[in-house]
Amino acid sequence: MRFGLALPPQIKVFGAFFVYSFAMGSMFPRLPDIQRAMNVGEGQLGLALIGSAVGTLISLTFAGRFIEAVGYRRVLLVAIPLLSALYALAMWAQGPLMFFLLLVPVGLTIGAIEIILNVEADRVEHAIGRRIMSRAHAFWSLGFFAAGIVGSFIAQSGLEPRWHLMVMIPVILATTLLLLGQFQPAPHRTGSSTEETPHFARPTMPIMLLVGVCLSALLMEGAGIDWSAIYMRDMFTAEPFWAGIAVAIVAGSQALARFFADGFVERYSPVAVARVLLAILFIGVVLVFIAPFAWAAYLGFALIGIGSSALFPLAMSAAAQQTDRPAAINVAALAQFSFTAFLLGPPLLGLVAEHFGIRWTFGIGIPLVLLGFATAHVLASRPVTRTVTP
Repeated sequence: MRFGLALPPQIKVFGAFFVYSFAMGSMFPRLPDIQRAMNVGEGQLGLALIGSAVGTLISLTFAGRFIEAVGYRRVLLVAIPLLSALYALAMWAQGPLMFFLLLVPVGLTIGAIEIILNVEADRVEHAIGRRIMSRAHAFWSLGFFAAGIVGSFIAQSGLEPRWHLMVMIPVILATTLLLLGQFQPAPHRTGSSTEETPHFARPTMPIMLLVGVCLSALLMEGAGIDWSAIYMRDMFTAEPFWAGIAVAIVAGSQALARFFADGFVERYSPVAVARVLLAILFIGVVLVFIAPFAWAAYLGFALIGIGSSALFPLAMSAAAQQTDRPAAINVAALAQFSFTAFLLGPPLLGLVAEHFGIRWTFGIGIPLVLLGFATAHVLASRPVTRTVTP
């Protein structure tokens, strides 16, 4: 007997992205409380947060065969509630080293979920004949937004993070069974290659230029998730609720932008959209860096969410269009470098915050946005080369 709602495949994908990110996002509004409980600086906290990044990178690289052997349905139905339980377990860490070690299995679980959901979204796109990838990632941001709002209220109530995340376990379990109880993976794309991509794909110069396009978005999105609550606490003595709201603002504005991103890309060129997003991101980063008032910082976080919304998907599309080698290899190379920056960069920004101040966690994004402007031209659609025969 199977539980859950009978939903169209694309709605199941949207629901899966939402509940996964809701489980993942519950910790981040509580980082100020976690830091205070451990009595550590931003540098030590950031190094501890790398535990989930390490686990995720390992899982993204090696978990593919395990997932195929066990099956997408089984892994997904176990992994999402397990992720919530592992986050709750990590809250019992007494120091940064134990926090790091407990976050490694969190990362291993995140990597497996990421593989399943992104492959499933791609297959459902192919099956129903229309694009859903950007909207699926919008639901990921929406889940983070919801977790930020809920976490802010709970933080203001004074409930300790460990009990907060314990309460989330049955909520995530029930939501997973409701939305995904009847989940069945979509069939493979017809005519697609079944060969595995290499574990480590060598980047080419065009791929490194594409990394340059989206690097600022990846780092500033991660900084907004990891450090915005601590920023509001340290810079404006924000109450727990208003500190946590900063995380929700980044995710909520990003979700809104992602819902409409595909339409703008279809109407205008990828280069034009990327440059507009980079300009918005630049204004947001500068606002957060110099913000004299709390409202200016919140506005900056909203602009960071919007500006970071679609740069990585645009870079992925451009990587797939490269003709120097198979698309899967180029996509894998860009994904590996970009995910490494996204996962390792923001936690390491804690060292910047500890030595130069929390504002510089975001100020470091200013030259990276300028790098994005300098490399955005590589997003241009490649012209079709015609061979003229005499």
